[in-house]
Amino acid sequence: MTVTADGPLPSTAYDVAIVGAGVVGCAVARELARHPRLRIALVEAQDDVGQGTSKANTAILHTGFDATPGTLEARLVREGYGRLGAYAAETGIPVERVGALLVAWDEEQLAALPRLAAKAERNACAGTVLLSPGELYAREPHLGPGALGALHVPGESVICPWTTTLAYATQAVRSGVDLHLNTAVRDVRWADGHRLTTTRGTLHARHLVNAAGLHADTLDHRLGHRDFTVTPRRGQLLVFDKFARPLVRHILLPVPTALGKGVLVAPTVHGNVLLGPTAEDLPDKRATGSTADGLASLRDQGRRILPALLDEEVTAVYAGLRAATGHEDYRITAHPEQAYVTVGGIRSTGLTASMAIAAHVTGLLTDTGLDPGPVREPAAVALPQLGEAFPRPYERPDLIAEDPEYGILVCHCERVSRGEIRDALAGPVPPRSLEGLRRRTRARAGRCQGFYCGAAVRELFERGPGDGRNGP
Repeated sequence: MTVTADGPLPSTAYDVAIVGAGVVGCAVARELARHPRLRIALVEAQDDVGQGTSKANTAILHTGFDATPGTLEARLVREGYGRLGAYAAETGIPVERVGALLVAWDEEQLAALPRLAAKAERNACAGTVLLSPGELYAREPHLGPGALGALHVPGESVICPWTTTLAYATQAVRSGVDLHLNTAVRDVRWADGHRLTTTRGTLHARHLVNAAGLHADTLDHRLGHRDFTVTPRRGQLLVFDKFARPLVRHILLPVPTALGKGVLVAPTVHGNVLLGPTAEDLPDKRATGSTADGLASLRDQGRRILPALLDEEVTAVYAGLRAATGHEDYRITAHPEQAYVTVGGIRSTGLTASMAIAAHVTGLLTDTGLDPGPVREPAAVALPQLGEAFPRPYERPDLIAEDPEYGILVCHCERVSRGEIRDALAGPVPPRSLEGLRRRTRARAGRCQGFYCGAAVRELFERGPGDGRNGP
């Protein structure tokens, strides 16, 4: 297992280099790692996997009911939904099948619901049902007044995006992929192979996959292609405390617009409630800050959707940037003459589609001349259980009897044990910051945001991997 974050890159000539260790890049690495003959490098500019769009999304496992029928996105979301659902069950990624309600607030939106139901049918999303106002309010009694009806999409679910990315990366690394962090690609040249100039030196690969997210267009342009331009679309979100969770039973969706799926209210697998996102097209690919205007707009919309939600405490605010390209579909393109595949324009559905995208990209690489060789399935992984609907380590007497560290809580808001922190620090892809540890364990993610547990968590983090004992 090789994970590097500093020093010069190895002189290895790789069969495939993947630029970008978000959920899609990690999924591609995992898929290619099923072919043990390949030498694979996964290159990431930041200090952890899933540090970009993948860490700041709405965490929904989409059925693809409202995708444009016949598009590549529609097909890959549909395939990915089944693949990721099965994979989550195998690995311990928490998923809750809560279903979604597409709520109509005026006559125009109400008239659109049958068309959306027909689109869902064309996308092979069965089981949608039109609801009357009475049926809607029976399902969601805290919904704001004035809703005229809804479309029920039972298959829509919530998922943990952090453990999904980590699971892919863990299997990839355990299967022989070299993960190089803190490795920003500054230039790429093609001449019977790819020569990547990075902040840690030069990397050589016969084939290249561009999964660079917001920067996919920049890398594409370096290789002479002008198929798309990424415009960062900022989505700001509010995270409400766990006391708000009983207010909502489903994912509450608006009727979608050209800018996206709009502002939603959704439960999370971690027991919170999300409100958001905004949709703001910006020129700056680093503009992940929240704004007073954006948060005020969310509160106004949230007050209409679920009035009682605004009486609950907000425990976190965050913003993510989606890679908008002005195109209806993903921009996944093979360039056989350069042994190169672009994976661009992957928006909010990328989490759901990730495994299907990875399989599709592997097929395109084969078409560009890659001989992947025989298949060997990666060893199974078991991720830490972060979902509130499932038994957590501190609730398992059998686990605590075997290892008492799982019964010693460090973060009381999120009920994170010392054993979980120890395991995360000793993992194949360990965190390199407190934020990385938060995504792996939920430590410091609760209502106090680390006010009470911060010092203890930091001490364990700075001590590093070990047996976790004799701690605070």
